[in-house]
Amino acid sequence: MGGGGQQTESSEPAKGDGVGPDGGRGGSAVYTWEEVQKHCHRSDQWLVIDRKVYNITQWAKRHPGGIRVISHFAGEDATEAFVAFHLDPNFVRKFLKPLLIGELAPTEPSQDHGKNAALVQDFQALRDRVEKEGLLRARPLFFSLYLGHILLLEALALGLLWVWGTSWSLTLLCSLMLATSQAQAGWLQHDYGHLSVCKKSVWNHKLHKFVIGHLKGASANWWNHRHFQHHAKPNIFRKDPDINSLHVFVLGDKQPVEYGIKKLKYMPYHHQHQYFFLIGPPLIVPVFFNIQIFRTMFSQRDWVDLAWAMSFYLRFFCCYYPFFGFFGSVALISFVRFLESHWFVWVTQMSHLPMEMDHERQQDWLTMQLSATCNIEQSTFNDWFSGHLNFQIEHHLFPTMPRHNYHLVAPLVRALCEKHGVPYQVKTLQKGMTDVVRSLKKSGDLWLDAYLHK
Repeated sequence: MGGGGQQTESSEPAKGDGVGPDGGRGGSAVYTWEEVQKHCHRSDQWLVIDRKVYNITQWAKRHPGGIRVISHFAGEDATEAFVAFHLDPNFVRKFLKPLLIGELAPTEPSQDHGKNAALVQDFQALRDRVEKEGLLRARPLFFSLYLGHILLLEALALGLLWVWGTSWSLTLLCSLMLATSQAQAGWLQHDYGHLSVCKKSVWNHKLHKFVIGHLKGASANWWNHRHFQHHAKPNIFRKDPDINSLHVFVLGDKQPVEYGIKKLKYMPYHHQHQYFFLIGPPLIVPVFFNIQIFRTMFSQRDWVDLAWAMSFYLRFFCCYYPFFGFFGSVALISFVRFLESHWFVWVTQMSHLPMEMDHERQQDWLTMQLSATCNIEQSTFNDWFSGHLNFQIEHHLFPTMPRHNYHLVAPLVRALCEKHGVPYQVKTLQKGMTDVVRSLKKSGDLWLDAYLHK
């Protein structure tokens, strides 16, 4: 699993071969950042964690978080991401030992690509304070009550039909309640997904399977492998799947110009802020995500997640078939997904789509996350409506932090940003949503200008 290679005739290891002076795969070799950065290809991947150099080329395929998320850091320093994603880094480090091939030379800085060392150190100090104050520990009662309110919504929706029958008004009310429960279950599975990244968190792992599988009919593994990439490299083209628009949209300031210069016109992009309302919010969950989910489960032979997903549909049809029949039940779940999809798209995109989008820039963790995220003002409604994802900045900086602690760490993050001149954006809910449309129009106009004049 570790590095290989042949020794030279001298007792010194060949540069970049990962072999120590004793001929083994130990960690006695030393490397420069220039040497590490050469190993950034699919068939040759090294990364650095706490100045230790690891060859992850073969092991990346077995990475529990998926091959892509760890491969995104090939040739880079992954220390901040490693700490951010793992609830218990010391537990995970034992899996790294066989992959160790050396360390950075003493003359090499700890940060690569000229990152701001003072900012990195200050953020690490903030994280140490967060851990010391227990802000990464979840309160089971909070999540139990949250799960209870989701189950109550589902029970009330079904109860209304049993008691008063299937009038149009009651069917619409039932649909709204089910869409609300689905949206809220989506935020809850999002919590459990982040809290179960460490296999020691068995109860979180099982609850995640239950919520996303049995309550939503989706796949935990599909979500994890997709969503962790988003957190690892938010708004980075080719690395963040959330901005892979499949040529339907052009996003940010650079992609539209690139498409325009190449004369690419898969869609009339200068009208994308208008057709977004037709194919964005209405279709992302009921069509795009559902196709992806089931294709992934079958292609990966993920029968456990498939069984959980099927349990959702079995329960749904058992509950609603007596009232609506088969085709009526299909229409009901389709309408519920349609409503949920609008909710999901606006909540997730208002904090990301209007922000910077670029190709890889090798920024430090705080700068990278802040350039790609913004917050929405706190209020009781905003907290509930967004599942506390109105605190996107804090969530991205501390992805394993339980949501009920975001508001506690927010002032500390804001102060750190002010100290280092990093923009910390907070918007109203209305502005966040309107900025989605404005950003699409701006990108479409940039495309048209480049398409016509460059």
